[in-house]
Amino acid sequence: MPEQLERLKTALADSYAIERELGAGGMATVYLARDLKHDRLVAVKVFRPELAASMGVERFLREIQITAKLSHPHILPLYDSGEADGFLYYVMPYVEGESLHDLMAREKQLPIHDAIRITKEVAEALGQAHSYGLVHRDIKPQNILLSGGHAVVADFGISRAVSVAGGEKLTQTGMAVGTPAYMSPEQAAGDENLDGRSDLYSLGCVLYEMLVGQVPFTGPTPQSIMARHTMDTAPPPKIMRDTIPDDLEDVIYCALAKAPADRFRTATEFAEALEAVITGESPRLTKTGIARRPRRRAKSHRPLIYAAGAVLLVGGVFAGWQLLPRGPARDASAGGLDPTQVAVLYLNDLSADGELRHLADGFTEALISSLSQVRALNVISGNGVAPYRESALPPDSIARALR
Repeated sequence: MPEQLERLKTALADSYAIERELGAGGMATVYLARDLKHDRLVAVKVFRPELAASMGVERFLREIQITAKLSHPHILPLYDSGEADGFLYYVMPYVEGESLHDLMAREKQLPIHDAIRITKEVAEALGQAHSYGLVHRDIKPQNILLSGGHAVVADFGISRAVSVAGGEKLTQTGMAVGTPAYMSPEQAAGDENLDGRSDLYSLGCVLYEMLVGQVPFTGPTPQSIMARHTMDTAPPPKIMRDTIPDDLEDVIYCALAKAPADRFRTATEFAEALEAVITGESPRLTKTGIARRPRRRAKSHRPLIYAAGAVLLVGGVFAGWQLLPRGPARDASAGGLDPTQVAVLYLNDLSADGELRHLADGFTEALISSLSQVRALNVISGNGVAPYRESALPPDSIARALR
């Protein structure tokens, strides 16, 4: 809003001359500004008012000081941070170039060597930050800048500072730190005690996207995407791009392991495995304690069936089948029920504090989406069954109401 921008310009006038908006995201807006003291261009990131209001300012600024200690060629440094007239902000160098997101939007798939190099540089940056106990929590192409052809990770430690400073208030605002398409299973499940292996999973998603041209998991809603991270296996990259080396695919699957214990133990191990692929050596993935992925026949293009998805599909069909009348009357006219009409009721979250509701919704929406692919079935949408969420009505009554 123009009035808000004018207020910001006035609040920062002693230190920064705000020139124009560079972009806006879910948590903040970024402005191009001139650092008056040092006469240089900088990027000033200003948090959304409702987010700033939900955070403890002093605690946020104390947490963000840890980030200021980071010094690495592939980490965008933090110049300054503060609060002015209710605006919570931090200042970074202005990088002339583009983000990895911009590059992939234009190129779709990157050359294999470039994808490996970028991933290796980000892994090296992660290794340095993890040694300070910092977990990024939002590794994605938008936070990987390309400067002089090399990767620079932005917003390091910001996500942790927001999480720590915001606490429960942040959750109450409906905002979540992280991006569903790149979230590790433990982050999607709401685990607050994340370690560096969560970042490695996110980086594995980025590597997958650079090579294939799409993220490992998609879905109609953020909840369904997060649910797929917890239950589905990513489609083999070689099916969509057969020039990907087998060893590189092994590295990807190691990074995308569901259990943190099955991934690379450190970012350094991840970088070493990528270096081995470059030099033609076999990555020593057995250091993580996992077995190497079984080889597939190079020309196999059979449809993939994922175990978790199959279990849900069979469970849903069986549940629907059980609602239908027994015996000869089991047909479209029996009891007014249509055996080709399927309704998937929303799963209930039985956790003590309701923290798994987003996963329960995600599983439900994923099952609705999967069943909708069966041509013989007419599956009622999520909106159609939403009125019966947590309903006290017995299932057969709901079935009759939905015919």
